[in-house]
Amino acid sequence: MSERLSVLKTYKLYVGGKFPRSESGRVYEVTTATSAADAAGKGTWLANAPLASRKDARDAVVAARKAFGGWSGATAYNRGQILYRVAEMLEGRREQFVAEVADAEGLSKAKAAAQVDAAIDRWVWYAGWSDKVAQIAGSSNPVAGPYFNLSAPEPTGVVAVVAPQESSFLGLVSVLAPVIVTGNTAVVVAAERAPLPALSLAEVLATSDLPGGVVNLLSGRTTELATPLAAHQDVNALDLTGADAESAKELEAAAADNLKRVLRPRAQDWSADPGTDRLLAFLETKTVWHPMGV
Repeated sequence: MSERLSVLKTYKLYVGGKFPRSESGRVYEVTTATSAADAAGKGTWLANAPLASRKDARDAVVAARKAFGGWSGATAYNRGQILYRVAEMLEGRREQFVAEVADAEGLSKAKAAAQVDAAIDRWVWYAGWSDKVAQIAGSSNPVAGPYFNLSAPEPTGVVAVVAPQESSFLGLVSVLAPVIVTGNTAVVVAAERAPLPALSLAEVLATSDLPGGVVNLLSGRTTELATPLAAHQDVNALDLTGADAESAKELEAAAADNLKRVLRPRAQDWSADPGTDRLLAFLETKTVWHPMGV
């Protein structure tokens, strides 16, 4: 019996609910993580990931904008259900993600499993906040007059996210879930060196009842993709978590042109309790006055 050739996985971008290759046709090699002590300095080849272009980034923004109306208009309960469904499907593919995270971050299987379990739990945690965040971000305001004065949170819009470089899955989930659970849509630049867990997450999102375009995932050179997103006039907010200090300053300057809301990078322990900071980071407050009935 002849030896069987293994079927290698083809990783693709995730834009508008579909899986296109980069319009540029480019790819780049993704290898296993290597330690600083590794004399060779190069890990084992894992896959060729799509090297997304500026046009891919612009296409992702168009898809995110198109999806925003339906997603932001969905009930909070429905958004929570969909996020919980993502967690369910991740649980079913747990072993695949454990293997990918172990390779991406140079972790033992046990440590990678802990990262994946924490990421699944985080999806569930944020899913539970979907219909509760208005209770901590909204208010009934006292006014001098016969009026009701109510403040309620609303999503900011299209959020461009530079995913963490050092935490390819748990960090990614920790920045993405709070963006979408509050009704925003997202364009995510995956960790440049370790994009495979993110690209596999796209396969889960595509079959989890999440409408196409709510999340768009790009892999490639972080600076090449983040620069046009920061300057894009139809991007409303920017999460710079995965940008280095120097590029973050340049991206923030580019974002000022249309007054984007910017979340600056800061040291983060992704295994710690996330709190509500990220839930509130990309929300606007709408205040309504209404005369009281007599």
